[in-house]
Amino acid sequence: MLIVVNPYATTLSDRLKHLVVYALQGRYEVEAIDTQRQGHAIELCREAASEGYDVVVAFGGDGTVNECANGLIGSDTPLTCLPGGATNVYCRMLGIPNDVVDATEHLLRMADDWRPRPVDIAMVNDRAFAFSAGVGLDASVVERVDRHPHLKARLGAWYFTSSAISVFLRKYVFKPPRLEVTAGGERFEGVTALVQNGDPYSFFQTIPLHMAENVALDSGDLAGVVLERASPIDMPTVLFRALARKPRIVKHRRVSSYSGVDAVTVRSADGRPMPVQVDGDYIGEVETAEFSVRPGALRVVS
Repeated sequence: MLIVVNPYATTLSDRLKHLVVYALQGRYEVEAIDTQRQGHAIELCREAASEGYDVVVAFGGDGTVNECANGLIGSDTPLTCLPGGATNVYCRMLGIPNDVVDATEHLLRMADDWRPRPVDIAMVNDRAFAFSAGVGLDASVVERVDRHPHLKARLGAWYFTSSAISVFLRKYVFKPPRLEVTAGGERFEGVTALVQNGDPYSFFQTIPLHMAENVALDSGDLAGVVLERASPIDMPTVLFRALARKPRIVKHRRVSSYSGVDAVTVRSADGRPMPVQVDGDYIGEVETAEFSVRPGALRVVS
């Protein structure tokens, strides 16, 4: 077992890392390596796959999971994870507890029931993502949150909320960037596009945020939504539907949706570069984002 540790993850400390490694050594031959820079986890996972490791554990947040997935695509080495971030969406999607002690016990029990399985990986341009990507408002929010990691660690979902309000008021009330989305032969226009490889899109504390519908980690396709406009009139009801259990966001009058597609193209409609995030990590701005899916390209064990 190779444990790829993000030492800057929200809930991680050296003491916690050593306790987890010590516990897992009861059932596995363990090597743990701290990441040193952006992209380091991709390199570590490629080396682990070539050396024939039985499993890689992403110990951090969803950004660590994303890099590990990028390094393991197409290999026989499966990925699993331990929660160390603020949200840990992929951990929860795999059915791994969000408490690190419970998750460690879960990984110990897995040794007696070892069943790796294939799941899909999605791509945006040349970058893979495990469950969700966004172009527009949500990516702008992620970019702002990533610039203040200490506030993200201390305030969690509430800092995302305050950042979303700030970004919305500054960039999306007057003359927001416009984008054009093509998916499954349909064309949509709006200010934000979400593309999902699984459900949910994210969590607000313990509440799952269901945006796209009819998509799963092993469904072999993509789904998503396009927010047609972001006005102070529309956003409260959009957020309500995102957080509520029964009202569906895809039924909002300012939201268009698609599902069951294998390719999505998002282009800037006004010449302005579009911010992009993958699995909760900001990756920069583009004028065109080409999305695709690679069915069964990643093996996981959970």
